[in-house]
Amino acid sequence: MRKGFFIFVVICLLSACQGKQNVSNDTTSSGTIHVSAEEIFKPVLDEQIKVFKSSYPDANILIEYKSEIECLKDFQSDSTRMIFITRGLTMQEEGAYKNQLSFTPTFGILAYDAVAILIHKNSMDSLYSLKELREILVGENPKQVVMDGSHLTGVVRFLKDSLTKEKPFGKNVLSTDGSNAVIEYIKTHPDAIGFVALNWIGDKYNLDQIAARKQVKTALLECTLCAEKGLYAQPSQSTIGKGEYSMSLPLYYILKENAPGLGSGLLNFMSLERGQLIFRRSFLVPGKMSFQKRNSFIK
Repeated sequence: MRKGFFIFVVICLLSACQGKQNVSNDTTSSGTIHVSAEEIFKPVLDEQIKVFKSSYPDANILIEYKSEIECLKDFQSDSTRMIFITRGLTMQEEGAYKNQLSFTPTFGILAYDAVAILIHKNSMDSLYSLKELREILVGENPKQVVMDGSHLTGVVRFLKDSLTKEKPFGKNVLSTDGSNAVIEYIKTHPDAIGFVALNWIGDKYNLDQIAARKQVKTALLECTLCAEKGLYAQPSQSTIGKGEYSMSLPLYYILKENAPGLGSGLLNFMSLERGQLIFRRSFLVPGKMSFQKRNSFIK
């Protein structure tokens, strides 16, 4: 009888653990966590993790950079508890995860980046309207375009959702292997344009980016919120925050922990002063500190 009761208790405990993320082996400052992140955020996330680990040496953050769609696939597995992409969960995704896990993952915006239009340093075409970009992307204008991949990266998804809508990219749109490859391509192709996240080219303290800006530059984009028509803006911390640069790009976290674990510790670090200052120093707009951001829009 006693043996049967013991087996019943064990079965109940195992059942209670199903659908919950196992964080018993880590704390908010120690242990191991697997993280997947959209590749466009690599420069700033590398800096965040470096500073976090310097304060918490027992924290082992195993981060992999890949396309947004691959991050979402990873999030469905038990091993990946946290991802960083350019969007939150849809209502349908929230419901599906709640059914699967018995709780809903948390998500929110940590900072705002931007999709920068990259051109050769000597390019004379440095002003673009949203209409002109749309015509180029769908092939109505044959100007050569290079992207950071063909498999739904954050930049690719943003441009499809915001500019091309139902139309596919034209044959003039090429794909490369990541953001750095886009920069390298533009260095040797003066007539092409590329699309990268600003944190790959806009950090004025990053030596690699300083060197790259000797060969490439960012184009100006029409301001959709400016009271005066015909104004253009460079992608920058200031123009993103004021909504003057139309292609701002949020950096979302999505976390599935129903108890305080290393993912919660990393999220708290990035949400509070030290982490938010790292975003600001990387020339992104912090999403948790007190500031006013006007929402830009694409017609």
